[in-house]
Amino acid sequence: MPKLLQFSDVHFGVEHADACAAALDYARAARPDLVLVTGDVTQKGLPDEFEAAARWIKALPEPVFVIVGNHDVPYYDPVARIFYPWRRFETVIGHPAHDHEYRGPGVMVRGVTTARGWQARLNWSKGVIDLDQTRRAAQALAAAPTGDLRILACHHPLIEMIGTPMTGDVIRGERAAHIFAEAGVDLIMTGHVHVPFALPIRLGDGCSYAVGCGTLSRRERGAPPSFNRVEWDDRRIVVTAVAWKDGRFADSQTWTLNRRQDTRHAESRPPAPSEAAIRKAAV
Repeated sequence: MPKLLQFSDVHFGVEHADACAAALDYARAARPDLVLVTGDVTQKGLPDEFEAAARWIKALPEPVFVIVGNHDVPYYDPVARIFYPWRRFETVIGHPAHDHEYRGPGVMVRGVTTARGWQARLNWSKGVIDLDQTRRAAQALAAAPTGDLRILACHHPLIEMIGTPMTGDVIRGERAAHIFAEAGVDLIMTGHVHVPFALPIRLGDGCSYAVGCGTLSRRERGAPPSFNRVEWDDRRIVVTAVAWKDGRFADSQTWTLNRRQDTRHAESRPPAPSEAAIRKAAV
């Protein structure tokens, strides 16, 4: 079965050093088809934190897909936060903050930025999703080759899970999640809440899933460091949370998800949503 690994919220600056080193060893041994890193690679967006994150990411087996999180803004630079919040991330990490895309054998990933350098509410750590970015990502993923696993990657969960140590509270999040479900997306993969989960997003005959990832930092918030392993075939997707226990990583929790079949065959795949349809869904 094809396989990807998802890491998130490494928070270099307060990273769990032993877990980060063990995660690298695990990734090299697993030989995944893709490594996905869903944001918060640093704690305060400082230059030395980004350099440490870049070294760790460079050591991961290729291909690697990285998106930004709310902790990846330059925390102490208000001008940069407002005018160019992702410049350091893009320069040092080497991945685009917006409209990031990966196409590989049997899988397509599209990134959407839900973090902001600043916003018109007190808690800037919460998420915001832009519906123009949503439209572009949904149309790109809907046009993926028939049978490919379609993944939308962002930092904040668009669908909240009850009982997590924090919330994403994403403005327009649920509307965007349903737009992606209509476009035939299989998985919406996120971080931020520091605990793993898998939740269905049902829409008509199809079913997409929201998949959350744990942290590799010392900001565990009651949960051990963990990451996700995702394997799939034509009929199912298996998500396994791999958690830190007794100084090593081991399989902890598994979700077996029925893969949506409306994107498996050209004659039954949903058409790419039109701009008018997406705007109507966003209202």
